[in-house]
Amino acid sequence: MGISQRAVLLPLVGLVAGWAFFMCAAWSNLFVQPELDQQGMWLNDGPLIRPSTYLYLAGIAAFSLASLRGLTLSATQKAAESTPEGLTLAAYRFGNLTVIIALAGGAIFALANFFGAFGGSSADGSLIERLLGVYLPIVLATALVVTVLLFAFVFRKDKADATVTETSGLDSRQKALGLGYAIPIIAAAIAVIFGLVVYDVTGTSLEAWVWVIIQVIIAAGIILGTRYARLAKAEKPAAPKPRTAWASGAWNLNFVLSILFGAVVSVMAFVFGAGSFEALRDYNYDYAGWEVEPVTLAWLIGDFAPALVLILLVTIGLYSTITERHRSETEG
Repeated sequence: MGISQRAVLLPLVGLVAGWAFFMCAAWSNLFVQPELDQQGMWLNDGPLIRPSTYLYLAGIAAFSLASLRGLTLSATQKAAESTPEGLTLAAYRFGNLTVIIALAGGAIFALANFFGAFGGSSADGSLIERLLGVYLPIVLATALVVTVLLFAFVFRKDKADATVTETSGLDSRQKALGLGYAIPIIAAAIAVIFGLVVYDVTGTSLEAWVWVIIQVIIAAGIILGTRYARLAKAEKPAAPKPRTAWASGAWNLNFVLSILFGAVVSVMAFVFGAGSFEALRDYNYDYAGWEVEPVTLAWLIGDFAPALVLILLVTIGLYSTITERHRSETEG
């Protein structure tokens, strides 16, 4: 298997691994029971620290790191070829797309934890529970997003504007570009954590002025990030390698359609997989919690297997589509 083939396969393997972590998270949520009073009335959704939080984050991390590795492999191959082959370009574009999707997933995870920290058991937890159940996942997700972003688009040694010699350290343009990427994200994370700290200290909903301060921090991060991005843009990069036209409109359309197919079927695999675990909930006593039914062969075949087949279909289908459409006629 060549470098370009591995670059295409890696994000797809990461997707399957991420799907597996998400399914484990859905299964673990079955054992998290809500708290009820003596009359069977709902009090809260249960403990704040849940295995599913870190399983979801692990799934996003698996997909992010696999996509990053696929992008760096394809970018290295692209830089090594004077006229990049079609599969090399396809792998490079696919790697960029999957990295962007992974970054979006990490950002959505952090925001979901932030907004979920208000009300219910999330608000009533102890300091340790809040730190481990809310703050730490946000910090880890932010660190993941910043790391992937920098290594994907700033620190790559194969970039066209990278120095030819393997000198130590970063040049001024790389430093400015890295700060331009990282500062807005870090500022947003600081603003989110600031809001959570105020909420924990006061024990009340965030006042208007607190939201103003949060937005000021975010705006300051955007302004500073824009400043460093302008400095990076002002640095004159090396001339990129010449490129040749390689695709017709129909060719590009086919590639877009294959990506859309992968996106739609991936969503179906996650939704069907998570939904299959709901069939294991047995509300056998007036909805006052539930019992978890054992896994049976009928459940595996009728409920869980369709989601597994769909995620494998995405992996096999996208890999076959991307590689086959760039296979030369002389290849067996």
